[in-house]
Amino acid sequence: MKMGMVIDLEKCIGCRSCMVACKQHNAQPPQTWWNRVFTPGSHRHLTPPAKGVEFFLPVHCQHCENAPCEKVCPVGATYHAEDGAVLIDYERCIGCRYCMSACPYGVRQFNWEDPAKAHQRSEYQEQYHYGYPEDHRHEGRLVYMPLRPKGIVEKCTFCAQYRDKGELPACVRGCPGKARFVGDLDDPASEVSTMMKGRNAFTLLPEKGTKPTVFYLPPKAKEV
Repeated sequence: MKMGMVIDLEKCIGCRSCMVACKQHNAQPPQTWWNRVFTPGSHRHLTPPAKGVEFFLPVHCQHCENAPCEKVCPVGATYHAEDGAVLIDYERCIGCRYCMSACPYGVRQFNWEDPAKAHQRSEYQEQYHYGYPEDHRHEGRLVYMPLRPKGIVEKCTFCAQYRDKGELPACVRGCPGKARFVGDLDDPASEVSTMMKGRNAFTLLPEKGTKPTVFYLPPKAKEV
């Protein structure tokens, strides 16, 4: 099996529900966003372009088959799971941030602050302990902690803690436009494989040779 995601840009309404669901269900520290939504062609963040085809572009870890982040990790903390997802073993990460420099998509986040201390401050009292209440291991390696230690790198895991229970990632369940889909890219009959047929599916920065497993379906051209 090769886990992958398809995002239909025609259905994405730019509501940022995926960002919020991801942050809450993965207990991300303040100022950390594993999911982001951009507006291509705009000169200002979160502002649609004045002319041209208007669409929103969600971006998170592309779970590349040829992942540069995995190659540069000196301790093997970044690795490919059996289903193809690129994950980080929090017990191995030493916070060197080589992977952040190697990632051409800029999706990896560094935890600068100890969440346990931040949780004690009143402004952050409700910011943690979403999602699973305890640590979670995927294939024997620690990939989810409600409270992460300071000084490690984090990113999208395709919600490994939910997928192991047969549930969809939080961003997929939380998308009101039903723009996100996950499935087996190796199965030609799977929903994600079927969706890409005849839709000119594309990946981000194909010239980098990373072979992402996150595919985008282009929006329909609109008259200006």
